[in-house]
Amino acid sequence: MSQPDTLLEFPCDFPLKIMGKREDHFAQTIAEVVLRHAPDFDPATMEMRPSSKGNYLALTCTIRATSKPQLDDLYRELSSHPMVKVVL
Repeated sequence: MSQPDTLLEFPCDFPLKIMGKREDHFAQTIAEVVLRHAPDFDPATMEMRPSSKGNYLALTCTIRATSKPQLDDLYRELSSHPMVKVVL
């Protein structure tokens, strides 16, 4: 019996945590990247939390994931973005 590529069952709600330096347009830029991969994502649902010193911003974007390739592509684009430090 072959192992599945993922333990997720699609479609599913999938939260992504994206952290980066707190700078102008960070949240808007990340929302645009997420929307390219998940067109039904509502940027108004994005949660934002500044770091204790206010230098970094943590965003949580919960998307309706439809496939593993969709998540892989989104993760790759986010993690290679110059404004992004960490994607979980």
